[in-house]
Amino acid sequence: MLSSRIFKRSFSSSLAQSLTALAFIHYQTLIITIQQGAKVAVLGAAGGIGQPLSLLLKLNPLIEKLSLYDIVNTPGVAADLSHINSRATVTGYKGAESLGEAITACDIIVIPAGVPRKPGMTRDDLFNTNANIVKTLAEGVAKFAPKAQLLIISNPVNSTVPIVAEVLKKHGVFDPTRLFGVTSLDVVRASTFVSSLKGMKPEDVNVHVVGGHSGVTILPLLSQTGIKLSQEEVEKLTHRIQYGGDEVVKAKDGAGSATLSMAQAGARFTNSLLKALSGQKGIVEPTFVFSPVAKKDGVDFFATNVELGVCTFA
Repeated sequence: MLSSRIFKRSFSSSLAQSLTALAFIHYQTLIITIQQGAKVAVLGAAGGIGQPLSLLLKLNPLIEKLSLYDIVNTPGVAADLSHINSRATVTGYKGAESLGEAITACDIIVIPAGVPRKPGMTRDDLFNTNANIVKTLAEGVAKFAPKAQLLIISNPVNSTVPIVAEVLKKHGVFDPTRLFGVTSLDVVRASTFVSSLKGMKPEDVNVHVVGGHSGVTILPLLSQTGIKLSQEEVEKLTHRIQYGGDEVVKAKDGAGSATLSMAQAGARFTNSLLKALSGQKGIVEPTFVFSPVAKKDGVDFFATNVELGVCTFA
């Protein structure tokens, strides 16, 4: 059974030095010229993250077709969104038997499907339930859309991304340049928390966050921001960035997790990928990917900044 234990080890000094030295992992992806607009699918579209994410994607002018899939309530979500006067046409698909139709010919598939966290739960506590959900969806992707770019939001990302990779390998269609764990929210939170503390504009604060997407595996590189921070500030900020999701879960008092901010982060990454697939250069996003840099130290997947588009490994 795969789990987030792949990150529960001390990073060697050589790995730490490599990560410090590298600004980006230059990741090679297949570029697709999107002239007529992209087809994007959201799997888990009726859920707490899926609904606001679908709304944000409906507003994206680069998307021509928006395919919404879930096991319940999807037709209603699709009908609601279809009344918005933006470019994308929306189609809802309900039930396992419609998964193939929902994802066929997709350029990008985003997966926020799964159960949300409740008070007292960590992302890792979601493993048993969400692992099975993601595995089932990955089987469908392998069969009906093996060339799609695949964005994983379902927690725990540290585990769900490797699970998807193993499913794709089993079917002989694994391409590490097409599989992304969405960790943008960690960077968004880091920028927000640091700028708030220092009275700066969030857009002026750039914090690289590496590692994973759960608790202590989230490693904000605060020393590289160029912003003067005391040791106490660094420790408090690091803890808040690592456990920012807990803040939201507690504040919602059992009614949900960080759905809105995660939806925004997912839409941001999707938009960046769409731009890269359209041929734009210099598109960089943090993401949890198969990492040849970290693999030599025993870590197959790692979150770091990735330049999307056609380039070669650094």
